[in-house]
Amino acid sequence: MSLNRVQLNGKEILEKDFKTAMRGYNQEEVDEFLDVVIQDYDNFQKEIARLNQEIERLKKSSTEQTRTRSSQPPTQVNYDILKRLSNLEKAVFGKKFADSEG
Repeated sequence: MSLNRVQLNGKEILEKDFKTAMRGYNQEEVDEFLDVVIQDYDNFQKEIARLNQEIERLKKSSTEQTRTRSSQPPTQVNYDILKRLSNLEKAVFGKKFADSEG
């Protein structure tokens, strides 16, 4: 997912000058509002940076887990282990043990 290029930063918003008109906006109200916008803008930039770091961390973790899984031999199903154990018991203890199971 690609974000559009950010055009402003907090400093540029703070330093922006607007022309005054005869019946223009109250400059104090505009300045107070822009202060809030700047704080939010800075917080969003920090959160985006934090989330990008988290994405990179998760990508690395996922890659490491995939590498670890692929290097380990596949585990046997319990059924296979039980069958092998049963065959071993029959070989060691003989038919007498196998008959007494049933």
